[in-house]
Order: sequence, then C-alpha cells, then structure tokens
Amino acid sequence: MLDLNDLRRDPDRIRKALAKREIEIDLGELLSLDEEYRRNQQALEQARAERKGLSGRISQLRRAGDDAVEEIEQLRAGSQAVGERITVMEARAGQLSADRQSLLDALPNLPDDDVPAGGKEANRVLRVVGEKPAVGGPVLDHVHLAESLGLVDYKRGAKLGGNGSWIYIGAGAQLEWALLNYFVQTHLHDGYTFVLPPHLLTGDSGYAAGQFPKFAEDVYVVEEDERGEPSKFFVPTSETALVSLHRDEILRAEDLPRKYFAYSPCYRKEIGGYRTHERGTLRGHQFNKVEMFQFTRPEDSEAAHEEMLRKAEELMRGLGLHYRISLLAAGDTSASMAKTYDVEAWIPSIGQYLEVSSVSNSRDYQARRARIRYRGPGGKPALVHTLNASGLATSRLLPALLEQNQQVDGSVLVPQVLHPWAPARISPATRA
Repeated sequence: MLDLNDLRRDPDRIRKALAKREIEIDLGELLSLDEEYRRNQQALEQARAERKGLSGRISQLRRAGDDAVEEIEQLRAGSQAVGERITVMEARAGQLSADRQSLLDALPNLPDDDVPAGGKEANRVLRVVGEKPAVGGPVLDHVHLAESLGLVDYKRGAKLGGNGSWIYIGAGAQLEWALLNYFVQTHLHDGYTFVLPPHLLTGDSGYAAGQFPKFAEDVYVVEEDERGEPSKFFVPTSETALVSLHRDEILRAEDLPRKYFAYSPCYRKEIGGYRTHERGTLRGHQFNKVEMFQFTRPEDSEAAHEEMLRKAEELMRGLGLHYRISLLAAGDTSASMAKTYDVEAWIPSIGQYLEVSSVSNSRDYQARRARIRYRGPGGKPALVHTLNASGLATSRLLPALLEQNQQVDGSVLVPQVLHPWAPARISPATRA
C-alpha cells in the first residue's frame, strides 16, 4: 500500500511513477475523498468539543443549584442536537474512510527509478550466463522426453486432477524431490531459516501480500466472509504466507535482516494450453516451489535484493543450466513490487527463455499493509522492507534440465548436485 501522506504531498510525482506501468490510474477521486474525509473529521472534532463544552456547562449549573433548571434543559436540548450531528458525521467518516481505503488498496506499488517504463516488450536483458547447449542431434521437447523416460504421467494426472495436472513418477518423482532437497540444503547452508507454512491461508494474509482485493480471482478460494470476500484460500506462493509471518509485529533493529525460506506446493487458477511453450509442466494449477524471503531495514534492502539474486543464480549455476537475467519493465512487474529481476532458463525446443525465479523488492508496500515495523534510531517504529525470490520453482526448471541435458541416445544426464537423491543418468532402459 502506498503512503497516503506521499499522495497528499506530491500527487504529480506519484502519477508519473505509476504511469510507467501503462495502466489507467485516476488519483483525483482518491484525493477528493481524502479531502472530504479530513473536512468531515475537522467538523467532527469541533462538534465533539462543542458537546463537551455543553456538558461541562451543565455540570457547573447543577452544582450551582435548582435555579438553573430552565437553562440546563436548553443546554441538554442543544447537546442532543449536537449529538445527532455527531452521529451523522461519524457514519459519514466511516463511509469515507472505507471508500478511500478501497481506492488506496487498489493502487500498485511505485516502480523504482531505474525500472524501465512500459510492458513486457520493454524488459531489459542484463546478462546471459553460459552457452546454449549443443544437443548433437534433433532437439526433443520436454514433454516427449518426460513421457519416453517415464518421468511424468500427464494422462493419469489429468484423470486425477483434471486439465492442468500431472503426476511425477519413478525417476521423475526422484528428480523433482532431488531439486527440492538441493534448494533446501543450499538455503540452510546460507543461513536462512526453514519454514513449512500452512497450505490454507486467511484473507488477511492475502491482503498483506497485495493479493487481495484486486487479484482474488487468481487464487483458489475455499471460504468467503459475510461480505463475499475471501477468508480462506490455497497458498498461491509461499511469499503470500511469509509476508504475514511478522504481521502486526514490531521487530528489533538488531534482529534484522530476518531471512527465511519456505517450501510449499503453489495452487493457481492459471493454466497452460496446447501451445508448445505452455505444454507439459510449464504451466499448471499446482507446482512446487521453494521461496526465499527477507525482512530488512530500508537502508539494507537494495543490498538484500542483490544478495537474493546471487543466491538464485548460484542454484542455476550449480545445476549447470544456461540462463539469463532480465530487469522487468514496470508494466510487467507484479503490482506489489517496486523492482523485479527474472532468472530465465533456456528451453531449447521452443527457442525461448522462461522465468524460473522472480527476485523482487516490495520496499515498504507490503509492510504497510501488514503493519510490520521495527524500532529504528530513537526507538520510533518504522516500516521494514520485504523482499522475495523463488529459490527455485521446479515446474519450468525440470523442462529446462531435461532439454539442456538430453543426449543423442534419448537419455538425460542429471546434474552432479542432484546425485545424492537421483540417478546420474536417466535412460529409456531405466524407465520404471
């Protein structure tokens, strides 16, 4: 959530920053509501002071004796009239506050100054790491490889879970779990605290992360409250859970940064189609992901962002995969984030790089929604910054791994870092 005081002080700066996202945003209604709310509050305080004065005068007259009965009755009538005005103004204040908050909640985060303006076409490739692998023969796509090697059962997955579902089986299940183990062990070594969050989250968690109210249609809602708002939903990413880990808390400055990582399946309504770059496990309703997360002081968040990008890249280099790093343009950056780097793995069969990790800095946007603060210099509470990074998502990583490591005989070499949990080579002969 944006700082309302910033909107009041410099609305033109806010407009210019949000214009980089290439979406229609009208601050006029919000600012008008805010002005009316403040006028109403001023009148409300004056009315309350007037009523208090009348009550005080009545008390004085009562102490003076019975001679003031008529004046007391007049004052009571005046106090009642003021009270009625106060009731109307309080109701108006509540409505104005709710309407203003609704508009404020819908505003996305301000992109950082160095984030390019525009949509996906304006994303900026920062670097390409490694060489595109030479297969030495026809490039087989990940769907063919996964089926021929008995790693993924798409048909039975659809039978069990419907379209957009799959089953990892045999060496495929081993490979999926090997990736998760590799991520977990690496993050533990790096000093991050392991978290296994609930798969069902409350509406407050969705609001804190910026998922609600605007993007509620993207998640699987299990329960709704009396207003029809989501009150329970399946976790779309562990980030949504980790944001709320310290919701409504004041942390100690000396305990920052707080570094966490979590594993969970991710449940989303998005689904792939029959186009090549959406087939197989590239996009579905459920996938596995390990997520890094940090709570930092504002002055440390830039360094934390770069650190988390390095951690995601270290995982990619450990797997020996060819990838690139892109800085997302404002219009392609999530609404809650100020700046995002994407780690994109090369998928040879489609000749494209696809995102396997988003490394994002929310600045104080999520912390303001979640009311997460720390005691800074002088002991005055200040908002923390929140950052997240996939470390990593497996549903696109597995296709990249299969395609980049395929051999001319149809087998796939498994990266050495996964050998403690998976076969060194998977071939048709080893199919379960």
